[in-house]
Amino acid sequence: MPLIEDYAPIVGQNVIDDIRLLSERLRGRTVKNVNSTAVGGGVAEILNRMVPLLRQMGIEASWDVIKGGDAFFAVTKKIHNALHGGAETLTAQDKEIFMETSRANIEAVDTGAEIMFIHDPQPMGLVAKKRDNKWIWRCHVDVSRPEPGTWDFLMGFIGGYDASVFSAPQFSRELPLRQFQITPSIDPLSDKNRDLEPERIASVMEKYSIPRDKPIVTQISRFDRLKDPLGVIEAWRLVKKYVDCRLVLAGGGAADDPEGMQVYAEVMERAKGDPDLHVLLMKQDDLEVNALQRGSDIIIQKSLKEGFGLTVSEALWKGKPVVASAVGGIPLQVTHKHSGLLCRSVEGAAFALKQLLNSPDYARTLGANGREHVRRNFLLTRHLKDYMLLFLALYHGEDLVNI
Repeated sequence: MPLIEDYAPIVGQNVIDDIRLLSERLRGRTVKNVNSTAVGGGVAEILNRMVPLLRQMGIEASWDVIKGGDAFFAVTKKIHNALHGGAETLTAQDKEIFMETSRANIEAVDTGAEIMFIHDPQPMGLVAKKRDNKWIWRCHVDVSRPEPGTWDFLMGFIGGYDASVFSAPQFSRELPLRQFQITPSIDPLSDKNRDLEPERIASVMEKYSIPRDKPIVTQISRFDRLKDPLGVIEAWRLVKKYVDCRLVLAGGGAADDPEGMQVYAEVMERAKGDPDLHVLLMKQDDLEVNALQRGSDIIIQKSLKEGFGLTVSEALWKGKPVVASAVGGIPLQVTHKHSGLLCRSVEGAAFALKQLLNSPDYARTLGANGREHVRRNFLLTRHLKDYMLLFLALYHGEDLVNI
């Protein structure tokens, strides 16, 4: 794990000095993060990098993962879809499965830290164990238009928290507690984002039998319907009528997502027999993801719904031109025609891809602009600073003048 000083050449020494100054006010505080999976998805990825840095800053940070069976994760996937506006409602049995697993985790998880930092709906029920400590609910998804019954169920837990965190103001709802905006981040020094030698990139492309004889368009995401892999295929096939290029759909699953293999099977069926369409079911290998992104000409992220979409920041950090849906937190990362191209349909995605494939200089300019935008706004050091300010705000009210 890098030291905090290792980030100074990237973000500037003044940023590191600010973080050290804040840490003096938090030294010795205990903070426990809780989520539902140790691998897969942006939350686990961020915590893997954030917790060690918090410890470097003198904060006693820890991370627990709740336990749950297939039935529980089927319910939480239904909750996830409902928060994004899906019509499916929770049944009485669904709610009882959620509560039963919550009760088991309440018994198993030590909730005695001074600050309990709960990520997303899966571990929300732990707040029933709250005593005299501070509790934060970090919502990583857009809940601006949830299915009403599911939201009412979750509100039974939310009221017990001291603060909530959303990635953007428009993602939240009116709540009886303080709300903070903190966008996610990537770590520029992690295996997924650090510079790679050309030979390493070439070896990964060769491993997955992806020739580099024509432009490569890539989407890297979990196999999830909300990531719209079938829509990506449709857009690519529209482009291929005019520009010969390859498509790579690469991803894995998360331990708390039971639908992943079903979506993967649907993608494989749609891709059958096309030698220019490469579907990769990958294990968690950050260096390989890094190499695939760097070996591609264009990165696409055609999500139908999105909490934030860290794959966009990953691609922009590598200087890659990005075509992405104008949903969730993606427009925070992509300014249309400046740091990438936004789309709202299959046809719009196809038009943007054709534009970039036919204008490589324009594509390079967008990629360079995107990298600088990420450097200024979406790197781990900014995220660390925001979290430390949040912890201080729990104890100092809203007056941060003297911090």
